Amino acid sequence: MAQHIGALTLLVTDYDQAIAFFTLGLGFELLEDTPLDEPGKPGKRWVRVAPRGATGSALLLARAADPGQEAAIGKQGGGRVFLFLETHDFWGDYQRMQAHGVHFCEQPRLEPYGTVVVFEDISGNRWDLLQRVAAN
Repeated sequence: MAQHIGALTLLVTDYDQAIAFFTLGLGFELLEDTPLDEPGKPGKRWVRVAPRGATGSALLLARAADPGQEAAIGKQGGGRVFLFLETHDFWGDYQRMQAHGVHFCEQPRLEPYGTVVVFEDISGNRWDLLQRVAAN
């Protein structure tokens, strides 16, 4: 049986702010934004975003619903890089992200595996923007 990870939940404070960050700042596509009418959970939505043209996994943006979830916002990787955004146009993506105010934690650097820079998403989770070197 074939399997794949369909989505990864990312806790956020506000749906609309997170959608704007991912679609404008990172250039992602809004795949779905469906209201979920659940008793006791007003305003709950099913929001998925993914890099434009990507097939496979998406991010499920989930608004924190209780104090425990609120405490985990921005800490889903325990302070380490949590997600890796791979690109074929590092400098183009880096410049677009800078223009939209994405916070970078360092200057871009060359590593044996590629060009990389650490940035934070709207919630404070750390990501790598990475363009891998061609495999030999």
